Amino acid sequence: MVVTVERALELIYANITTKKTKIIPIEDALTYVLAQDIIATHNLPPYDNSAMDGYAVKLEDSGKFVSVTHTIFAGDNSSEKLTHTNAIKIMTGAKIPLGTQCIVPIEETKQAEGGVYLQDDLVLSKHIRLTGEDIKKGELLLKRQTRLNAHQITLLASQGISHIKVHKKPRVSLFASGNELKMHFEQVKEYQLYNTNTPTLLSRAVELGCEVEFIGTAEDSMEDINRHIESALEDSDLIITSGGVSVGDADFTKEAFGEFGYEILFDKIAIKPGKPTTFGKIADTAILNLPGNPLAAALNFELFAQTIILALSGDNSKYISSINAKMKNNYKIKKGRRTLVPGIFDGEFFQPTQNFTPGMVSPLANANSFVMLDEECEILVQNSVVKVIPTKFSFTSTTQNSLVSKPL
Repeated sequence: MVVTVERALELIYANITTKKTKIIPIEDALTYVLAQDIIATHNLPPYDNSAMDGYAVKLEDSGKFVSVTHTIFAGDNSSEKLTHTNAIKIMTGAKIPLGTQCIVPIEETKQAEGGVYLQDDLVLSKHIRLTGEDIKKGELLLKRQTRLNAHQITLLASQGISHIKVHKKPRVSLFASGNELKMHFEQVKEYQLYNTNTPTLLSRAVELGCEVEFIGTAEDSMEDINRHIESALEDSDLIITSGGVSVGDADFTKEAFGEFGYEILFDKIAIKPGKPTTFGKIADTAILNLPGNPLAAALNFELFAQTIILALSGDNSKYISSINAKMKNNYKIKKGRRTLVPGIFDGEFFQPTQNFTPGMVSPLANANSFVMLDEECEILVQNSVVKVIPTKFSFTSTTQNSLVSKPL
């Protein structure tokens, strides 16, 4: 049955269950998705401290000479109290002594024997980091379903959190099928091709935060494809194949999966390229059969495999999103089918790749994004707005939005 792109995405989200959870140290937490809310247990800073190397002073001593008798360093547990006509030298991060009204940086004072001369325009609380001005105890620090990046791990460390609950990473297994395919470390003959799909899809799945296994390249036979399926089913949340899903005499992939109880949820999509893309399940394992043509496989991976992976991950920002851009030049296209067009987004304009076909490998290597054009689109005029979908940078959303660019 042929489904629309929107219906295909609906079926994926309706049939994918978020991964279960585990506890890990924060040092290993990069790209994992939180399975708990994180509440701040400490103020940050935990005490008023100096933002500069300088002098703790009172405002009434503006423009005057003040005596300096000692220094407070970061980490000192000082109980000093500042008094009028005196200053205390203080280092960045050190606890502010009682009675301090501002910090004067060293370079803004004039040195003198036994002390310093202060400027005459001192400002209350200047260069003082106040308790809790960054993080307040009891506030929600991170929400569950947040994918962790380096700066969010900083927040965890600031609270002395050593372990957190996260969703397990999706486990993905991949294989390709085709008698003509050889791996890049093998010798090819004049009638054979290198298998470019599996290394590409494997690398992309790793970029998306998955644990990935390469099962191999299957021959175009039921027996060999069955062996690869059996191996892939052992410990996978998602199996991705490329090739063998069209209507040729040697296209056995869907039939082979059928022997394992494959429930097909859709087996054709109204899209170009990639119409034969198929999605279903065997028990709790999701199956995505992509076309064998490299560009078709890669583009449909971006739409459908990425959607499955995001749904599995537990990430609240699980919907592929787009960025508005202007067309660099006029672009004509034959209408009648939803079409994927790779190209370059430069931050303002989108320039479609000039020459591409489903069997090419270079267009996506040179592109950083693509657009999905509406069935009725025949021309995109210069400066018209299109919705760019990234392939080399992440852009997702907490709500599902239309990804289709329509003509004016």
